[in-house]
Amino acid sequence: MTDFEKQISFIMELDKIKKITRQTYLSDGSRKENDAEHSWHLALMTFVLADYANEPIDVLKTMKMVLLHDVIEIDAGDTYAYDTERELKAADRIFGLLPEAQQKEYRGLWDEFEAMETPESKFANMLDKVQPLFLNDASGGISWEEHGVKKSQVLKRDERVHEGSERIWEYAKSLIEKNAKYGKLIDE
Repeated sequence: MTDFEKQISFIMELDKIKKITRQTYLSDGSRKENDAEHSWHLALMTFVLADYANEPIDVLKTMKMVLLHDVIEIDAGDTYAYDTERELKAADRIFGLLPEAQQKEYRGLWDEFEAMETPESKFANMLDKVQPLFLNDASGGISWEEHGVKKSQVLKRDERVHEGSERIWEYAKSLIEKNAKYGKLIDE
């Protein structure tokens, strides 16, 4: 295959991400979002909220990272418990569709996101954690109530959010407290 054919193949493979339903409802509570919508929302949040990053970030790099971070779910699925081996296999296959230079760059961005060591990956991970929290708050906590989620679980899941943005973490904590107060999160 030519590089162009490989790129088209990758693009068409990524169309499958639209079919992966997440556990989080849209802000109006009408239905659950899919991975494509989630990734788009994170890309939008990246450039809108970039000024709140703890450290300066490369916005384009971070946008690429959030657009690519869930593509492995085409093979691995969207689950609460991560299967690292299955995710690595999925990353190898999906990014392996690309020409070598793009394969290396995009897989590198995915690995960087997972490692959460750079300013961009910390900010991207922060967005990935707070976006469902924002949607849960806006939808009246539907997903939290469905799953019997505890305040302690949200705090544990989001314990590193502050590494990406102290300002956004403060806002997120206020939403967690509000939802615990109103019984949307089980307060323990």
